[in-house]
Amino acid sequence: MPKAYWISAYQAIHDDAALQAYAKLAGPALQAAGGRALARGMPAAVKEQGKAMRTVIFEFDSLQAALAAYESAAYKEALAALGANAAVRDIRIIEGL
Repeated sequence: MPKAYWISAYQAIHDDAALQAYAKLAGPALQAAGGRALARGMPAAVKEQGKAMRTVIFEFDSLQAALAAYESAAYKEALAALGANAAVRDIRIIEGL
């Protein structure tokens, strides 16, 4: 079964305190769902049409585990801490090869 990857790219951060509150809850929620943090922060280099934006990558044992993590009660609590306007981001969950 292929692994899955959760990639969060932050286009804009409007409320650092809300982002910190979210991060304190989201990391443990994703880990409890079987996720492993692989990378977090600003890119070391941006090539072609890329944008320099905060990026977070988690690995899961399966696509089903990653999707279940997003729907979990613990992650919903993290989303509530982030709020609707604290950040503009793009979350992609993709299956590995």
